[in-house]
Amino acid sequence: MKLWMAAALFAAALPALADGDVNAGAQKAASCMACHGAEGKSAVPLYPNLAGQHAPYLLHSLQAYKKGERSGGQAEVMKAFVAGLSDQDMADLSAYYSSLKP
Repeated sequence: MKLWMAAALFAAALPALADGDVNAGAQKAASCMACHGAEGKSAVPLYPNLAGQHAPYLLHSLQAYKKGERSGGQAEVMKAFVAGLSDQDMADLSAYYSSLKP
């Protein structure tokens, strides 16, 4: 029963996770480009490609970095980049990167 409730709450929250603005995200992506590439495709294997990823996944990832829920790899670098982002900034960036072709 608890699992069903959690799934229902998550499903209800999905529309809120996708409320980013692609154009605003494109404007905010300048600091991301050094590692993730100008079109969300990194030239360095250490950094993941963001182009074409699902917006809810990207948003969840950014929120997890900001909350300190991710560690290892480049987590400390990402924490520094997302520290000043608002919820809207993260939604916009997620919308932008999900709109790009992988």
